[in-house]
Amino acid sequence: MALIGYGVGRGGEDEQTLTIAASPTPHAEILEYVDKHLAEKEGLKLDIRRFNDYVVPNTATESGEVDANFFQHKPYLDDFNEKQHTHIRPVVDVELEPLGLYSRKEKSLEGIGSGDTVAVPNDSTNEGRSLHLLDEHGLIELKPGAGPEATLGDIADAKGLKFKELEAAAVPRALDDVDAAVVNGNYAVDAGLNPASDALVAEKAEGNPYANFLAVKDGKQDDPRIRKLAELLNSPQVKKFIEDKYQGAIEPVFGPVGS
Repeated sequence: MALIGYGVGRGGEDEQTLTIAASPTPHAEILEYVDKHLAEKEGLKLDIRRFNDYVVPNTATESGEVDANFFQHKPYLDDFNEKQHTHIRPVVDVELEPLGLYSRKEKSLEGIGSGDTVAVPNDSTNEGRSLHLLDEHGLIELKPGAGPEATLGDIADAKGLKFKELEAAAVPRALDDVDAAVVNGNYAVDAGLNPASDALVAEKAEGNPYANFLAVKDGKQDDPRIRKLAELLNSPQVKKFIEDKYQGAIEPVFGPVGS
C-alpha cells in the first residue's frame, strides 16, 4: 500500500522529536494542539504525519518509519496484530469517536424499517460495532453470542433491512443513496455531522471499549518522549480543547487503555 502521509509538525532529527502517524480528524488536530501549546515547555517536538487509511500507520510504526501512531481502538489493533503479525501496543487512551446512525430521509429511529437500506463500514471491527448498535436499538437481532467482530452472517433477524458494506471513509458519502448509515465519529466530523445532535442513535462513552489511543511498537512504551506525550494527551488542557472544539462529536476518554 502506498504511503500517503505528509509531515505537518516542526520536524527535526534531534532526540526530542517524535514522529507520529495520525488520522486527520480528530487525531492530527489534537496532536497539533499539543505541539503548538504544550510540547515545547516539555522539551518535546512533534512531527505529525497524516494518513487517510487504517493500515499504513501501523505498518509504519512496526517498521520504525514513525515513532508512534494515534488513530485506532483496541478491538481494531488486536485484530490487526493477529492478522498482520505486528507488535503494536497501546500506551494511553485519549478520546472516543461515538459511532452513530444517520439518515437524510428520516428524522427518528422509528422511520427506519423493513425495505430500507443501511450502509455500514466493511472492516471487521467497525462492522461488528455497527451491527451491535443496530441490535441494541432493536433494528436487527443478532444471533446469541455474536462477538465484537460480528458480520452480516451473524444477524438472526434483519427485520427486513438491507445492508450496503463500504469502506468506513466512504460511508458518509453514501447517505444520499441509502436510507440510513452507521458512520464512524471521525468521518462524521469530516462530513459536518455531530453524533450528539445529528445521529438518530449513537454510542455512549461510559464503558465503551472503542476509545482511541496513542500506540507504539512493543518495547517503546517507556521511551521518555512517549511518556511525555502520553501525559500531555491526558492533560486538562487537551480535555478542554476536545470538549470546546468538537462539542460532543468527540469525547475525551483518558487513562490506561481499557480502564
